[in-house]
Amino acid sequence: MSNMLCMDLRRLFRSRSFKVVLLVTAVLMLMVSFMAAIVSDPEMLDEMDSRGAEIEEIDRQISEEIRDMTQLELAHETLGGGFLLIVVGIGVTLFVDHDFSSGFVKNICCAQPRRSGYVLSKVLIAGVYSGIITLLGILLILLAPRLFGMHPVPSPVPAILQYLFWMWLPHWAFGLMALALVLLTRSTTLGIILSLTAGGGLTAALLGTLSSLLHWPHLERYVLAAVVKSIYVPKVGMTQVGMVLACTVAWAVIYGAGSLLAMEKRDI
Repeated sequence: MSNMLCMDLRRLFRSRSFKVVLLVTAVLMLMVSFMAAIVSDPEMLDEMDSRGAEIEEIDRQISEEIRDMTQLELAHETLGGGFLLIVVGIGVTLFVDHDFSSGFVKNICCAQPRRSGYVLSKVLIAGVYSGIITLLGILLILLAPRLFGMHPVPSPVPAILQYLFWMWLPHWAFGLMALALVLLTRSTTLGIILSLTAGGGLTAALLGTLSSLLHWPHLERYVLAAVVKSIYVPKVGMTQVGMVLACTVAWAVIYGAGSLLAMEKRDI
């Protein structure tokens, strides 16, 4: 299994799709930082107002709130909506599906008949993939605003590292969702669509509406997109930490077991 993992790591770092995903993530983070810098600049708002733009009091309040944010508050406002979930889901989908579209999986299964080793390698690769994307996204949203003249209140390094860790866990589990879907359907289209809908919070919103209509408990709180949205280190207590761990482990087990069953039951 270690040989398979090393091979997958080499393929990952040489993968064109992985490099494209990193580039897109970086560009979008820079664009978001640039827009935040514009919105938070009172002089820019005054100039826009003088040129006829409709700048209301609520806009100036939002601008002031952005200026007063700490680095972690700004990071979570940007990343808590599920952007990195979408990126991780699409990235893992493309990487795993390449094995099937290229026929490479047949060679792997001939050399390594135990399919559990293949699944475990992909589970670890999803962890590496999600870790790199999460680290890149957080680093850029912490550092890029300074390129555009923003100076958020610095956050303590231990708090940033803690935030990085708790963000990485649900993103890893989300990557396992993409893995399970590819192994089950062998379709990149479905994987990308589900990554967009689930990562963007649409699934949680629909589940919340259904729970309200049927008077169920608030099940949407346990969806990974909702878990990511609820993570913010200064407000996280032991109860929140336990929920993040429980949801991450539960979904990881479900998706991991689904991946293994899909791989064992279907012909290659």
